[in-house]
Amino acid sequence: MKIGLEIHVQLPTKSKLFCACPTSGDDLPNSRVCPGCLGFPGFKPTLNRKAIEYGLALAKMFGCTIPEASWFSRKTYFYPDLSRHYQGTQFAAPIGSNGTYALGKKKIRIRRVHLEEDPGSIRRVGDGSALIDYNRSGVPLVEIVTEPDLSSPAEARRFLADMLRDVRRTLGMRDDGDRTVRCDCNISVGKERCEVKNVTGLRNVERCLQYEAVRQTRVLKAGGVVERETRNYDEGRKITTSARKKGYEDDYGYIGEPDLGVFRPRAMAESVCATEMSSDIVGRLVGDYGLDPKVAEQIVHTSCRMASLFTTVADATDTETSRYWVMSVASDHKDALDAISDAEFGDVSVIAADLAVKQKAGEITDTECAIRMGCLLGGEDTPECSVARGNLEEIINRLIDENPGVLGDYAKNEKALNRIIGLAMRETRGAYSSSEVVLTAKKLVEARL
Repeated sequence: MKIGLEIHVQLPTKSKLFCACPTSGDDLPNSRVCPGCLGFPGFKPTLNRKAIEYGLALAKMFGCTIPEASWFSRKTYFYPDLSRHYQGTQFAAPIGSNGTYALGKKKIRIRRVHLEEDPGSIRRVGDGSALIDYNRSGVPLVEIVTEPDLSSPAEARRFLADMLRDVRRTLGMRDDGDRTVRCDCNISVGKERCEVKNVTGLRNVERCLQYEAVRQTRVLKAGGVVERETRNYDEGRKITTSARKKGYEDDYGYIGEPDLGVFRPRAMAESVCATEMSSDIVGRLVGDYGLDPKVAEQIVHTSCRMASLFTTVADATDTETSRYWVMSVASDHKDALDAISDAEFGDVSVIAADLAVKQKAGEITDTECAIRMGCLLGGEDTPECSVARGNLEEIINRLIDENPGVLGDYAKNEKALNRIIGLAMRETRGAYSSSEVVLTAKKLVEARL
């Protein structure tokens, strides 16, 4: 069995690939369109530079060869969601080619990474007719095409999950669920392959491939011939159905896009940062920090920021201390970590490392460290944080006002201060160390005597 995937990912640009229309905003149908989105004659496209940079970042992540020159082509086919009856895409000179992705010890070859525009969306209505919304038309896509190196539906699903996690991290996108996955699945049990178009969701990818593998096997065992065709996946019935005979690339009548010309991606690629793939990060955590491979994978796959936080804390303390705090407290706040900016995350990592150092040195207790880290990583949503941002002196002064007898008792016996200390520790829930509370309480009580 051979399986190859063509994965489509919408790029997180603010404007479309060939015009200035926004990619998000008002969801009213056909509210984010212009003459170019609607295929009006006379429109001249302009190329979105940010989309090119995103495409280069992914090409570099896969270790692709980046061409000296690249260009867009017109892919001609007639379908209602394609307003100009051709799609702007890269054909002869993709932005990246001949890359690889490590799936465990197995290398999955990446044939090409190229950019193209998304078509509009067709909405079926109850009377059998259809309406077209062109808001999506022109949104930039990156298409990642693998060689047929995947050997089972389960392996294809695992590859998609791991690879898309790296893609989203490289593009700075939050993980918004597997329903945003859109890919074409190519599968062959014998000599000829079939393509299942526009499958959404990891589970559906695995199910459609399972069904198609069984279907093709039955056809071959019955002495039949598997025809080269395009099929659709019916989510409700969990089957694939024939759509049309599979076309060849020559059928699309590619011509170079005359209104855009040639651009030079290799020169641009020098200023684009490449990110590590998950497998490389896992290998580094295992090799440099001695983590168990399963623990390293769990840290990397929990959140795109967890591995970086782990290394910062481990460099300041040790592997076991960092593993404990990252796997316990930090993992509870992975969504908050993913949401903050790179600059903010850098500051948070340093403060978290300092807290771990203090806990290891015995300057603060395990409980105090856990609460402080929760405040730091969780942001304003935690009740402890609102307390932690309060002024310790204001809290203790209020407690003294509420317990004025402590002043006279303290003058006779300093142990009377323990009442204020206990109340302050309980109210601040460990947001301050014991020593901070003791020193502040003693200073404020003695100032009133």
